[in-house]
Amino acid sequence: MRIGTFVLAAQFPGQGPGEALHRAVRSTEAAEESGLDSVWLAEHHFVPYGVCPSATTLAALLLGRTRRIRVGTAVSVLPNHHPVALAEQAALLHLTSGGRFSLGVGRGGPWVDLEVFGGGLDAYENGFPEALGLVLDWLREARVAGRGERFGFREVAVVPRADELLEGPADAVAGASGPGASGPEVVVACTSPKSVRLAARQALPMLLGMHCGDEEKAEMVALWRTAAREAGHPPEVVEGAAHVSAGVAQIADGARDATEMLVKAMPGWLRQGLDAHVTVDGRHRVMRDPVAYTELLCGLHPVGPPQLAADRLAATAERTGITRFALLVEGTGDLAATEENVRRLGADVLPLLT
Repeated sequence: MRIGTFVLAAQFPGQGPGEALHRAVRSTEAAEESGLDSVWLAEHHFVPYGVCPSATTLAALLLGRTRRIRVGTAVSVLPNHHPVALAEQAALLHLTSGGRFSLGVGRGGPWVDLEVFGGGLDAYENGFPEALGLVLDWLREARVAGRGERFGFREVAVVPRADELLEGPADAVAGASGPGASGPEVVVACTSPKSVRLAARQALPMLLGMHCGDEEKAEMVALWRTAAREAGHPPEVVEGAAHVSAGVAQIADGARDATEMLVKAMPGWLRQGLDAHVTVDGRHRVMRDPVAYTELLCGLHPVGPPQLAADRLAATAERTGITRFALLVEGTGDLAATEENVRRLGADVLPLLT
C-alpha cells in the first residue's frame, strides 16, 4: 500500500494565497517526515479552490526541499500547455530529482482558462489525445516532429533525454511512461470511458477522482484492463498497472470528530472556490451542494480513527485492485491541523496497512 497526499493549495475563506501555498509546502515536508509515499499537486487557474497555477513549478520547489518522497502533478491541465514544453519540464524534473517525479495530466474543464491561454474549446473537447501522444513521444524518443492537426513542426532533437537518468529509486523504471520506457511516470486523470480507453491503449495508469466510490472505480479499472488487453499489452503490464485513487483523509480519535472537522471547514471553501469557475462558452453548470458533498466524501474515504481509516483504504484496495492513494489532508484549512493529520496518517494508519 502506497499512501500519498493530494495537495490543492486550497484557499479557505479569510485566508490569502500565501497562507494556502505555505500550508502546501509544509504539508509536503511533513509527509516526507511521516514516511508517506508521495505528494500529488493540483493545478488551477483564477479560482481560490486551488491557488497553485503551475503544478510543475511547485513540484520543482518541493523536490528540492525533499530527498525521498515522490512528487507528482494531479494534474497538469494539458489543454493549457504546449505538450512539448510540459514534457521538457517533466524530463528536467525527472532527471534532476533522481527519478522522483510523476507527470499526471488531464483534460481539465470547459473553463475560461482555454480563452486566456489560447487553447480554445476544441483543445478541451478534441485535442487531448494528440497532445498526450506528443508528450509521450517527447519522453520516449531522441527526435520528435509534430504531425498532428494542432501541433505541426519540423523534427527536432529531444534535449535533455528523459531516459538518460543515471541513478534513481528502484521504482523509477517501474513507474515510467509506458512499457519499456525509463522516463518519468505518466498518469492520466480519467473521468469517462473514453479517457479510460485512451489511457489503456498507452498502458498508462489512471488517476481516479475523489468523488467516485469503490464500485465506480472498480468498473473503470475493469474497463482499463479490457482495453489494455485489446491493445496487445502483455498480462504483466495489464495486471501491474499502478493506478492512483484520490480521496480525503482526516484522522481523529472518533469518526464523529473527524467528520465534524471537515463539515465545519470544507463547505465554505468549496462554495467559494467552485462558484468562482467561469465557463469559456457560457454553458450551464450544475454545482454540488457543498455540505452534502463534504458528507459524501467523509462517507467514502478514510475519515475517522486510525483503524477505520485503514479499513476503508484496505476495502478500496480489495474491491478495485488499486494500492496507491492520493489523499486530501488540508480539509480543515488549518496549518497545524493539517500537519497533525499528516503525522497521524504516517504514525497511526500506515502501520495498520503493512
